[in-house]
Amino acid sequence: MASQTIAIRPFSRQAARANQGPSMTHRRRLAAASALIALMTTGQVRAETATQADVAPSISVAPVGATVPTAQGGSNAAALLYNRVDPGSSIIAATGELGGLEFYGLDGGFKSALAGGETYGVDAREIGGRTVLAVLDRQAGRIRLSAYDFATGQAQTLDARPLLLGYAGEGVCLHQSPRDGSLYAFTLGGEGQLDQWLLYPTADGKLDGRIVRRLHLSSEAKYCVADDASGRLYVAQQAVGVWRYDADPEAETVATVVDINRLGRIKGEVGGLAILNGGTEGNYLIAANADAGDYNVYDRNADDRFLGTFRIQVNGIDAIEGPSGLFGARAPVGQGLPGGALLVTDDRKVGANTRILSWQDVAAALKVSPGQAAPASAPDKLALVQPTMETQPVENGGDAADDPAIFVHPTDPTRSAIIATDKKGGLLVYDLKGKPLQYLPDGKLNNVDLRSGFRLGGKDVTLVTASDRTRKAIAIYSFDPDTLRLTSVADGLQPTGLSDPYGLCMYRNRKGATFVFISDPDGGVRQWKLVATPAGTVKAEKVRDLKFDTQTEGCVADDETGALYVAEEDLALWKLGAEPRSGATRKAIARVSDNPALKDDLEGVGLYAQAGGKGYLVLSSQGNNSYAVYRREGDNAYVGSFAINADGKTGIDGVSETDGLEVTSASLGAGLEGGAFIAQDGRNVSPPENQNFKLVPWSAIAAKLGLK
Repeated sequence: MASQTIAIRPFSRQAARANQGPSMTHRRRLAAASALIALMTTGQVRAETATQADVAPSISVAPVGATVPTAQGGSNAAALLYNRVDPGSSIIAATGELGGLEFYGLDGGFKSALAGGETYGVDAREIGGRTVLAVLDRQAGRIRLSAYDFATGQAQTLDARPLLLGYAGEGVCLHQSPRDGSLYAFTLGGEGQLDQWLLYPTADGKLDGRIVRRLHLSSEAKYCVADDASGRLYVAQQAVGVWRYDADPEAETVATVVDINRLGRIKGEVGGLAILNGGTEGNYLIAANADAGDYNVYDRNADDRFLGTFRIQVNGIDAIEGPSGLFGARAPVGQGLPGGALLVTDDRKVGANTRILSWQDVAAALKVSPGQAAPASAPDKLALVQPTMETQPVENGGDAADDPAIFVHPTDPTRSAIIATDKKGGLLVYDLKGKPLQYLPDGKLNNVDLRSGFRLGGKDVTLVTASDRTRKAIAIYSFDPDTLRLTSVADGLQPTGLSDPYGLCMYRNRKGATFVFISDPDGGVRQWKLVATPAGTVKAEKVRDLKFDTQTEGCVADDETGALYVAEEDLALWKLGAEPRSGATRKAIARVSDNPALKDDLEGVGLYAQAGGKGYLVLSSQGNNSYAVYRREGDNAYVGSFAINADGKTGIDGVSETDGLEVTSASLGAGLEGGAFIAQDGRNVSPPENQNFKLVPWSAIAAKLGLK
């Protein structure tokens, strides 16, 4: 029977705070019990039981080398600093507690040390041609960053400023994003803290950082490891087991159980973790089964399925007294380590050091392939841009912000505005710096759009409409370019007759008639014509009904070409006529099943209109936090996709799980001469706040995708 996993969300911060009263032992028991109850309740427990594990004894593997003991005290972690020019001259960096970070050759001999408080936990990555290290300084409660120079055999500090944890640190691991190459550090705390830091370079070559995601486990965790190829993060929660997360800070925070105490292959507390990534031929996770004195191996190519265990012994006697941190390196590391190395830190009471194992020896003993030395990975073709502005978060928590519209000021582009929905409360108006100018608490307004040139009360006005889910109606406003304020102009309640007014977009045809489309979750799309009354108000007259098979929301109409684009969330982006007499004939210009760059839900749709019918359509691919771009003209050919990543220097985080978006080709002033793209941020992780909207200059998107 195939092994199965269950996804469980981490405990809330409030629940974690509530558990701070009992002793650590009691908290560990509570955490383990909670996880076990969850597993038993669902019935999704791994098929291999602890009883079965007892049938097959651990395989014995002997170390091929060891470092000399640390100069002062113990050691809980080590990392291999790979020398690409001369792999045989690679270096082992190990924590020496009060002795700082110590460096050893592969022969185990001491090379040098870098002082730095009480070092605890270490990891390394090669970034921009230099080997970057991160350690925790428990004495100062901070992260310390440095770079090792193979030429001089010394490490130099890279700290632009102290990165303070604010809690008792227990462990650290690094991750380089496969999406954009950004460097992250994960820090673990004694009360279950799990913070993700974005590390970014400063002008003087140092590294600074800021927290971009904050999670909380139910009890202490000391070890973690991240795989740069797959973007997976593994965390060892000592009393519970091993969890797997998505390492992308913008990803949904779901923890998947890899192995569990008592019901699985963990005998007591779980210790260090290591990854040996050999690609499709062999990709493994190693976990120190500390209380049992052996090491579990899991197949990462088979959903982390348990493969077997091994012990580290010399002449039948265990060689590790205090199992602690692990570190894996699959690349050949000189003579005696042709298949890579597994470092095991032995935090023994006297003579703490690091043992070196040949990964080839371990794989042979387990009768598995060691994997490829340099597994190939497909390059990510996603263009990456950064936001330059974010709005103040909406007032309501949860899934509240939804859809933006852009008002382009007719005489002063810098006085343009963003009109956006807080679908739990009403409408907001922001200036181009993200500052709120007006809030109308008019109910659950889901989507919003606008059109200028509507004749009302003897003058041309900008008309704004929104789908009112509270009253199942169309909310109608005029927008004043001088005051940048909304005023309701609806001729009383304008009911939709829909089960739940959801998506919305507007259309103004060449004859000057203005229409609004509203969808509901049942797949219905209804079209109204907006008509001015002698009293200076606006009423809606139904002119057409359309029907889709499943739920739609995002839509946009092209006033010049008369085309209407509707996103059917799970299936496709459809093109049909926007005129009332166009009928129901439609064509799919983008199907989820046909383009791997698309992942449902398909949500917001925007139009970047240029002269002569040129331009682009932008579609929110919510399932992979990206945006697909299609040509406006011809057969709407796919151009490419982009994503919005965090800017560490400005502190504006990336964008994920976008519902609504808008784009304009009109100039909005300096830096936005080519227009702008605005998207709802469904998570707003850094700092963790209510949802908001973020702006990207269109010029940045065009440059990355090679658009005219």
